[in-house]
Amino acid sequence: MACIEARGLRKAFGTTIAVDGINVRVEEGRILGLIGPNGAGKTTALNAILGLTSYQGELRVLGRDPWTEREKLMRDACFIADVAVLPRWMRVWQALDYFAGVHPRFDRAKAEGFLAKTTIGRASKVRELSKGMVAQLHLALVMAIDAKLLVLDEPTLGLDILYRKQFYDSLLNDYFDRGRTIVVTTHQVEEIQDVLTDVMFINRGRIAFDCSMEEFESRYLEVMVNPEQIAAARALKPIHERQVFGRSILLFDRVERQQLAALGDVRTPSIADLFVAVLSNQSGAAQGGAR
Repeated sequence: MACIEARGLRKAFGTTIAVDGINVRVEEGRILGLIGPNGAGKTTALNAILGLTSYQGELRVLGRDPWTEREKLMRDACFIADVAVLPRWMRVWQALDYFAGVHPRFDRAKAEGFLAKTTIGRASKVRELSKGMVAQLHLALVMAIDAKLLVLDEPTLGLDILYRKQFYDSLLNDYFDRGRTIVVTTHQVEEIQDVLTDVMFINRGRIAFDCSMEEFESRYLEVMVNPEQIAAARALKPIHERQVFGRSILLFDRVERQQLAALGDVRTPSIADLFVAVLSNQSGAAQGGAR
């Protein structure tokens, strides 16, 4: 069953088209990484999914229209934005009281259990906490809600690498199960590669790439080519080529590993490398069309 299904989803702000007729399907129990440059339409798409902005086209989230049925949707969906939204004057115990009072599926005991793994004091005010602690508090509050969909928009922005690792470890070990779906956007792509089940690239309001991580790992290979083999490697039609320390690294789609092994060192590319390749090819095609 689809957790999120969009057909022809479009959103414009005046003459600026933020989301340009995209089709998206996210199955239940998946972790989707939505990757794109600044201004690509990621946040606008997430806002539509959460019922925070109107849109054109068809969109169903957990079987509901998020714009007209947002109140019902938010009983089963949670959201962590790229900026802390907890009131800075609020104490930690007051945040726990507030969540217990407003959300019927909030489990205070579970939240207390998550916080017990941190150094956050119950009497501390939000403004007294570090960025990392605020992220931990926010995550503890959200993970204690029995939600079917969790949306994370740059959730670790501004945090150091230790807190980022703890964030994703907690997400996987303490929250995720096959009954829940997670959609996450981030610029720290390498850090979530092993977390994701699916990846989607968005650029200029359109979906540029969409596949499961199983397909990603079986389709794409990267080779640091031996200098004497560069002509043979290029003959296999790589989808992208880049230079690192004077060596050519070529990215291939659906070419046998054994065939590539004769050309140099073979490895599975990172999502970031494939992202650059896909967007570079699209940019080149657009420029060629313009000519």
